[in-house]
Amino acid sequence: MENCRDKVIIIAEAGVNHNGDLALAEKMVYAAKEAGADYVKFQTAVPELVISTFAPKAEYQKETTGEGESQLDMCRKIHLPLSDYEGLNRLCGKVGIGFMSTPFDLVSIDTLQPLAMDYWKIPSGEITNLPYLRKIASKGGKVILSTGMSVLPEIEAAVEVLEKGGIPRCDIALLHCNTQYPTPYSDVNLRAMEALRSLGCGAVGYSDHTNGIEVPVAAVAMGARIIEKHFTLDKSLPGPDHKASLDPEELKAMVEAIRHIEMALGSSEKMVSPSEQGNIVVARKSIVATRDIVAGELLTEENITVKRPGNGVSPMLWDSVLGTRAVRDFSADELIEL
Repeated sequence: MENCRDKVIIIAEAGVNHNGDLALAEKMVYAAKEAGADYVKFQTAVPELVISTFAPKAEYQKETTGEGESQLDMCRKIHLPLSDYEGLNRLCGKVGIGFMSTPFDLVSIDTLQPLAMDYWKIPSGEITNLPYLRKIASKGGKVILSTGMSVLPEIEAAVEVLEKGGIPRCDIALLHCNTQYPTPYSDVNLRAMEALRSLGCGAVGYSDHTNGIEVPVAAVAMGARIIEKHFTLDKSLPGPDHKASLDPEELKAMVEAIRHIEMALGSSEKMVSPSEQGNIVVARKSIVATRDIVAGELLTEENITVKRPGNGVSPMLWDSVLGTRAVRDFSADELIEL
């Protein structure tokens, strides 16, 4: 996953925030491009293959969509038909943004395979789904694996399944994640990215569900190479994820902040930057005369001192200068020459 080292990959997670409306999904493609994201990502599923009639809603889903319908009924309303993803992929190519979609079942994997996505995105909920992991591995390509609700041995087990299926470990990226919407700041635990790095995969990143943009920006400062963040065109729309998503302006602000931090990180070498080179003369100091000095006079602490500018003899040579003779006449404040 070489390109993960060159640039932070920013995934604008449209998810199901289109509410099953293709026209809204298409608008989200344009909004993600306008915000500067590298990819816009959707979620592909046949709800009946993913959710049983007995599956409860998450607490945050109950809060945002009520308790009067089942998880299955909710998801039936907000997913697009499988036939829509080919067109969304074409639109992304036309607009100039990468297309991704997370499959949630085996049929959806087969549907997405012909679209030749740059990455397979595995959601946190499938990290213990052995048949699913094996099917992804059989398709080949690069994988981004979210690791919410899991501990390191479970993540290692999933990586091993993918690896045994033919996907090199270096082509598997791991995203630290907390699946609560929104995630309390006290539960984020960004330092867990260090634990993920110990697994030796291709890249480590962060999938964010907190309110605001501070945490994903901080993740980049801590070395995340991939950032995923939900967005919506309107936070007031019905549906489970809108309230914990960014609006387009917030998404744009996050992208800009990440790009600024990405540039600011620089390299591990301590150096004088081009922008500050000219400040050396202005801010550093040199040895200067405190008063008029005649040629041959002994230089002492009474007739020399240290002042700006810094283009003369360095004060680090102070001990070497003391006790020598003035090579010529010097006026007060004039740079001493050796």
